[in-house]
Amino acid sequence: MPNAQHSQRTAPGRPAPDGPGLAPDASGPAPDRPGAAPDVPGRVPDAVRLLAPVLAALLSVAAVCGGDAVARVFPFGPRHRAVNDLANQFVPFHAHLWDLLHGRADGGPLLDWQAGWGTSFLPDYGTYLSSPLAPLVALFPRGDIEYAVYAITVLKTALAAAAMTFLLRRLGPGAWWWASVLGASYALCGWSLAEGTYNPMWLDGLIAFPLLCLVGEWVREGRRPLLGPLLVAVCWTANFYTGYMATLGAALVLLVRLALTDSFRVRTVLRAAVTTGLGVGLAAPVLIPVFLGSRHAYPGLVREFDPAPATDVLARLLPVTYSFSTPAAFVSTAVLLLVGALLFRRDVPGRERWLWAGLCVAVTASMQWGPTHLVWHAFATPNGSPYRQTFVLSGVLVVAAWTGLGHGRPDRRALLGGAAVVTALAAGALASPFVTSWALLLTGVGLAAVVGALLLPVRGRYGVLAALLVAGTVLGQAAATTAYADRERLARLDDYPPWGAEQDRRAAALAAADGWPAYRTDAGLPRVAGNDPLLLGGQGAAYYSSHTPAVLTETLSALGGGWTSRGRNLLSLDNPVTDALFGVGARWRDGAVARTDLYLPLVTVRPPGPAPVYGPSPFRNQELLLGARVYGPPRAGACPVGTEVFLWAPEATGTARLGDHETRLLGGGPKRRAALTSLGVQRVPGLKPVLPGPGELGCLDHDRLRAAVTTLRARPVTSISITSDGIRATLPPGEGTAVVATPRIAGWHCEDTTAGSYGGLLAIPLTETETELTCTFRPPGLRAGLGTGALSALLLVGVAVAGRRSGRASR
Repeated sequence: MPNAQHSQRTAPGRPAPDGPGLAPDASGPAPDRPGAAPDVPGRVPDAVRLLAPVLAALLSVAAVCGGDAVARVFPFGPRHRAVNDLANQFVPFHAHLWDLLHGRADGGPLLDWQAGWGTSFLPDYGTYLSSPLAPLVALFPRGDIEYAVYAITVLKTALAAAAMTFLLRRLGPGAWWWASVLGASYALCGWSLAEGTYNPMWLDGLIAFPLLCLVGEWVREGRRPLLGPLLVAVCWTANFYTGYMATLGAALVLLVRLALTDSFRVRTVLRAAVTTGLGVGLAAPVLIPVFLGSRHAYPGLVREFDPAPATDVLARLLPVTYSFSTPAAFVSTAVLLLVGALLFRRDVPGRERWLWAGLCVAVTASMQWGPTHLVWHAFATPNGSPYRQTFVLSGVLVVAAWTGLGHGRPDRRALLGGAAVVTALAAGALASPFVTSWALLLTGVGLAAVVGALLLPVRGRYGVLAALLVAGTVLGQAAATTAYADRERLARLDDYPPWGAEQDRRAAALAAADGWPAYRTDAGLPRVAGNDPLLLGGQGAAYYSSHTPAVLTETLSALGGGWTSRGRNLLSLDNPVTDALFGVGARWRDGAVARTDLYLPLVTVRPPGPAPVYGPSPFRNQELLLGARVYGPPRAGACPVGTEVFLWAPEATGTARLGDHETRLLGGGPKRRAALTSLGVQRVPGLKPVLPGPGELGCLDHDRLRAAVTTLRARPVTSISITSDGIRATLPPGEGTAVVATPRIAGWHCEDTTAGSYGGLLAIPLTETETELTCTFRPPGLRAGLGTGALSALLLVGVAVAGRRSGRASR
């Protein structure tokens, strides 16, 4: 962007254009010649330079916390935040990270022994916990994990505001307080307040967008060849998903900047590609295992993209609106007014006006068109909200608004045009059911306040009043939107019990009963969240992740397990046979820990013979894996007295009853499957259960089960040692198959033999002389990721050395 018209200094003794204390930052954009240093006249003190991002951060914190306080939501009131994936995934995974950092977890950075009977942890780390801010949970008490996650969420919002403010002042001149207000507007966009707040891993993408735009500026100027790729690596490692979207948005901003400065050259584009490639390569040790973890995951439901109606898209530009399946594009009336006014500003070069306006329209349209929708989402329509890239639109709108301010305040004609644009957008949204009376009221009041601020004289107290009007508009609209979203989420999304005294008692009881690795302790039912073993403790079957292995879901389903979220949210299976098979010696049941001695060790030796092949009946499948018949069929619809009655009705929803024993089933459809469940012990001859739908009954004979367990214990494993990334055991001599009670997920490697599968479990064949089992787990893609990262680091060092030599030669 040409700088000549912005580099003029105020004459000595004359007040700055925006009034005392509100002077524009004259640092401006850097010269367009590659390698040149930015022009920093030094008119603005360093304290003021620091004040701008700090003020933006404080505004964002005030808006988020103020909105939560108005809604009386945790931690400012009795309403909890435990909704959807925040309760199911993010809080439990952060609790597990706390345990890892304090040396209290079962497992390590590669293998998680607690959830899903033993799962790969690195893909989960790279998806949910790789933010540089995540380790801050270690500073909080374990029982305050929800406070820790909330604090990190607010901190991420504040950092996004500060980062955008820094970027704006780097892109061009303008009043420092305007940079603060616009930076806060970006961090307080509707996407952040409605979606990012309960998906805190996505907020790393909110921070990444301005940082990657800054990298684009360095590329354009030919500066910082070492720091640029490092910053890209941090952004992609923190959250690859939104980092990818932020990279696309930053690339579009860079292209516009190049077009505006007449510096568009192929070598600049190549330099940007190399910078991005090196940065992504540095992040490969995390990215490749995450990618392969998704490849091995149980497939979710494939959805076709259905664009939102135009009226709903316009409605989401307004404050105080909420919807799960439309783009949360609200970014304060001040931003919309400035972008609208940009179209009518004669003092701004036409190419600059239309390129920025065109970019805003293009990004909006790309969210509504199927092919570009897929590009934004890495070529896969997400199962949840289909507009996860909306924060990029908010960032582009904010940059466009700042671009107009770089030419000074809009005149009355431009203000009138901008106000007309905002009014037209609001009018177009009236037909949407998402428009609320508060949305229209706050839009109108905000529009009047910002127009008034821009019409006020710029000197003295009027400049301060203008700043207060604009900041108050942003703060008020964002706080109201936060409060409204808080209430709507609780009404529309699944919610779960928050952490409290009952969870403290349950966790303490599970910890007291823990006997790992001699036996497992299952967190049991009723569940608190999808990852109760990580949240409450123990080593159970429950597990919920985007990387839930297909072999785990299929094995658990074959044995009678239940699930939600289309097979990726696995539930604890309370069944004596599976408890025996997986070494569960204690589990939470009926408000207390129930113990049993009817369990097998973690490693057992099975007699020679083929591995079990599962069929449709979980009763028969359990017997195949156990190697003994323990279930009998009902006679005339009733089980024999003394046996325990189990019901398999995966598609049923309703109450099943046997005498005075009731069990609630929730199954059916592509999202849910009811688990094999106990109806209690048959005590009355001929008593038939009342079922909510078709199902299969099995009559468990506990004496037969005890005999089967005793038989398998007859060939005992001498010793079992669990490590953070594997297992070792000393086996009795003889042929057969050593079976480890953990899923045979990809990544297991055993010494001197090939890791096999026995009914979905890890197994190795034995010989007469084979008496040692040593298996370690390495997530698929880890070696390739480390190699790619090392190569990228070498190339980056080479680029830095070459750049330094070139700089010396040119002197």
